Amino acid sequence: MLKKTLSIVLVLFFCCRIAEAADPSPLTQMKGTVDAVIGILKQKDLDRDVRRAALRKVIRKRFDFHSMSQRTLAMNWRKATPGQQEQFVKLFTELLEATYIGRIETYHNERVVYDKERIRKKKAIVETHIITPSVKIPITYRLHLRGGQWRVYDVVVEEVSLIRNFRSSYRDIVKQEGFPALLLKMEAKIEELKKPKETKRSS
Repeated sequence: MLKKTLSIVLVLFFCCRIAEAADPSPLTQMKGTVDAVIGILKQKDLDRDVRRAALRKVIRKRFDFHSMSQRTLAMNWRKATPGQQEQFVKLFTELLEATYIGRIETYHNERVVYDKERIRKKKAIVETHIITPSVKIPITYRLHLRGGQWRVYDVVVEEVSLIRNFRSSYRDIVKQEGFPALLLKMEAKIEELKKPKETKRSS
């Protein structure tokens, strides 16, 4: 137990130092976060819970899940009660983590190339590519400056915006079934994603 706790502390300390890059440029800060994530994934001796706790810590420092939630709901954000807004942010954060941490864990030494950054006042775009043996995947991070840190508010993969994709489907659910129904569907999806793969297979 002590060994596991010490592993968590050391991993989180190491990753936080990387993610808090001294260089204020969005590209450098984003690279620090990606390097921290890759560093965690390369530590093969970490058990699943320790690894995922470390990944969540790094990701939450760089990704502005509150802003992502607002942008996803768009006009429906103002229509929701404060309690519904708070619950949506919590569920949306958990949903993104449950969906994408599993994908991140499939990392097999793919190379990340940082193409360029564009800054306009307090907003920026960082263009990258993931290089695999068979394909080159473009990923663009959209960031805004918050408290000295460039934080991600959208990710565009192969010209598909994460926020727009969720916004479209969630807008339809709210319109047809109401906001409480959306929250229930999100909770159900999170539980489904958390189940071991074996239990999700149909007999």
